[in-house]
Amino acid sequence: MKSVGVDTRLTTSEAIVRYLIAQRIQVDGIEVPLFPGVFAIFGHGNVTSLGHSLEMHRDELPVWRGQSEEGMGLAAAAFAKAMRRQQVMVCTSSIGPGATNLVTAAAVGMANRLPMLIISGDTFVTRIPDPVLQQVEHFGSPSTTVNDAFRPVVRFWDRITHPAQVLTALPQVVSMLLDPGECGPAFLGLPQDVAATAHDYPESFFERKVRAIPRPRPDVDEVLAAVNLLKTAKHPVLIAGGGVHYSRAEAELATFALAHGIPVVETIAGKSSLLADHPCYVGPLGVTGADATNAFCAQADVIIAVGTRLQDFTTGSWTLFSPTARFISINAARFDAIKRVSVAVVGDARECLSGLTDGLSGWSAPDSWLQSGARSRVELQELVDSRAGADEIAPMSYAQVIAAVYAAATPDDYVLTAAGGLPGELNANWMSKGITTFDCDYGFSCMGYEISGAWGAAFARDKGEVFALVGDGSYLMLNSDIYASVLSGKKFILVVLDNAGYAVIERLQVGKGGRSYNNMLRDSRGDGSEVRVDFRAHAQAMGAWAVQAESVEELAAALVTARASARTSVIVVSARENDWTPGGAFWQVGVPESSELAEVRSAREQMDSGLSAQRSV
Repeated sequence: MKSVGVDTRLTTSEAIVRYLIAQRIQVDGIEVPLFPGVFAIFGHGNVTSLGHSLEMHRDELPVWRGQSEEGMGLAAAAFAKAMRRQQVMVCTSSIGPGATNLVTAAAVGMANRLPMLIISGDTFVTRIPDPVLQQVEHFGSPSTTVNDAFRPVVRFWDRITHPAQVLTALPQVVSMLLDPGECGPAFLGLPQDVAATAHDYPESFFERKVRAIPRPRPDVDEVLAAVNLLKTAKHPVLIAGGGVHYSRAEAELATFALAHGIPVVETIAGKSSLLADHPCYVGPLGVTGADATNAFCAQADVIIAVGTRLQDFTTGSWTLFSPTARFISINAARFDAIKRVSVAVVGDARECLSGLTDGLSGWSAPDSWLQSGARSRVELQELVDSRAGADEIAPMSYAQVIAAVYAAATPDDYVLTAAGGLPGELNANWMSKGITTFDCDYGFSCMGYEISGAWGAAFARDKGEVFALVGDGSYLMLNSDIYASVLSGKKFILVVLDNAGYAVIERLQVGKGGRSYNNMLRDSRGDGSEVRVDFRAHAQAMGAWAVQAESVEELAAALVTARASARTSVIVVSARENDWTPGGAFWQVGVPESSELAEVRSAREQMDSGLSAQRSV
């Protein structure tokens, strides 16, 4: 029964907490909280009001203690991705640096179209106590605070300046978080005086509501245009992007591709949309992809892009495809669907594929084309196998480490990375055993996501292990969520590949004619460049089980022990600096037009030559 006309006097903070608790959603047929928890670091601006309300509802909306604001934001993003955007974590911080520390994590969510709710403390609406602790004053704009820094990196931004505003703000927040086309981070600034102010709220506002993620159906004319174009294709290719996962359309994708004989390649966000042994799977494309896959895609005449932003690492900065190839873009976001003069089909991926299937009844691509894709996949597998074996060279290569983790992984396990050389090495060498079991933040490629993201993914995964692979550079940048995982009991297995520096950026630096400078530890300025971090001891100091493994055999044994352990485990391996899996595509970067170095001038000539194949539309 609805509580019509009944008011309850609550603080703004209490109203926010009660509303969040009331939001529910169906996941796999089971009703669960839309907001299952809060990552929090309490401080000036959120501890006395919002923190008090959260403590009063500690069982209904559990709070998990973060170790850094950025880390807990990255954990929220990874949780959303692992849940395929069906549940949303809340992050709350104090004002000032606590809030701005979350900006980077918000950008990860924004770039990857991931839902998260950030609630940060703010200065006083009355301004009477100004300037308060941690306030940054703007001489010509008194209403501006550091929380305005979130505006470019969130989909929804609001500052609650009166308690009644939550009655309109919170429904808008939830609607956006569940919108397939508009999804992204939401930010609420909560001034300290408003957070503590009481107001008479209608009790009906807090009634339990079971939400659903809408599945927007495509326009029939858009589907017809796509069908007509696809029927002209002799060499169609389907690019599976992250939107396939968010739509939970993997089964429909597999059926669609097989029914119409269409080869499928994957972006790094779409990886594990198909199993590696699916008859239509070809491989990963783009800069982090495989040569065989990219060469195959270059022959395509019609490209169906499903749930992808068509980022430069996917398209080879738009040099990968034939200049005469046509695009069909299926996307819930019109902004993405209309890119590059595509035949746009705006809607949910699963519904759009279903619509195409109906229109394509009886049509399929030539068998010879699918067979050509199968040969490309065999070529990729041969490359992976050739890189996987142990040799007499120490230390191990990235590919050998990945092969050992892959051998230890089951179809229920989840692998995660983000930055450095690992995205390319994993994308090329990891052949998916399970659906939706791979996560690489390559939308924002945020160093530090590997560890914090693994912690967040562990909240979402109720089967299997979460394997995170991280380089020494990312580890040093953000590692405290190893301790957060120990505190919370949310276990993951971390493999640290130590090659003594930012080796993949040095590869780019030297590859474009520059000299090795300020990337590898040996090239760092100062007297301590020979000092090395004991990552094993460091992880142990944070409560993890940790071990050093210096051979494939030692790594395999460590992985067995780590799986059996009940707590977060860290395996440290020394890795080769410059032993990369061959493959990739052209990538446009800013190479100087003039330089004293002949190598730089040559690199610029190569860049200009590569641009000759670039599509402008």
